[in-house]
Amino acid sequence: MATIAHRKKRRSLRRFVPLYLMLVPGLAYLVLNNYLPLFGLSIAFKNIDYSKGIWGSDWIGFDNFEYLFKTSDALLITRNTLLYNAVFIVLGLGLAIAVAILLNEIKNRFASRLYQSVIILPFLISIILVSYLVYAMLSTDTGFFNKTLLPALGIEPIAWYTEPKYWPYILTFVHLWKGVGYNCIVFLAAIIGIDGEYYEAARLDGASKWLQIRKITIPMITPVIIMLMLLAIGRIFYADFGLFYQVPLNSGALFETTNVIDTYVFRGLMQLGDIGMSSAAGFYQSVVGFVLVLISNSIVRKINKENALF
Repeated sequence: MATIAHRKKRRSLRRFVPLYLMLVPGLAYLVLNNYLPLFGLSIAFKNIDYSKGIWGSDWIGFDNFEYLFKTSDALLITRNTLLYNAVFIVLGLGLAIAVAILLNEIKNRFASRLYQSVIILPFLISIILVSYLVYAMLSTDTGFFNKTLLPALGIEPIAWYTEPKYWPYILTFVHLWKGVGYNCIVFLAAIIGIDGEYYEAARLDGASKWLQIRKITIPMITPVIIMLMLLAIGRIFYADFGLFYQVPLNSGALFETTNVIDTYVFRGLMQLGDIGMSSAAGFYQSVVGFVLVLISNSIVRKINKENALF
């Protein structure tokens, strides 16, 4: 009996060998890209001396983390990072849901060719806007706003790159247009997957379009909304480096409203060349993001266990 069982087990293993072989490249990539770099976390706790190497450098504990917490700009960069990301999450998800619902209505009313064009439109607008807004729109001397729009409205030209008060709105606007295309496609896919019989039954009962959205569409895509929200919360201590560094052209006059943790650490790295401080910042952002995801997911689990991410 033992021999028969052993033979069956060997046959079973042979049958799955091709699947195991297919698993090897993905597993190797996962280990090399996601797990081996974890050893680099030790850099955050060391005073890196290139002559000694990473392992031979002196261990200094949490001294590198003082760079973030003891600086006079700690409160400013933390405030900016959190507030911007909170606004991005709320407005970004809300706008993406609205655009997805609008695109779905267009799909139901118009031909597929027109619908495909409309689907691509958010991505095209995002690319064009982000590419040209930096300078073509806001340049003091040649920008569209100062040369065309503001004079038409009877408003004096504005030195955009020296006026911090405008940049919370500019950065929010650019971020929303940059990200709404991707997120709305995710929500649109979820909406298309809703069984049409729900809407048919609602129409037979006399439900308006707005009531259908409130009672059918939103509840049915709630798991997707929560998933994207939790993923965004996990990166709430991270900032879009290109958005906060490249779009304002690294203008020192704008640091009050454009300086976030990522740009502050980058400038510190460029000035001091201390890789340990940068690693400490990344480690801190990852830990805080992980904790926030756990807390947010536990709250969602208590409200509705089925909508929790894990």
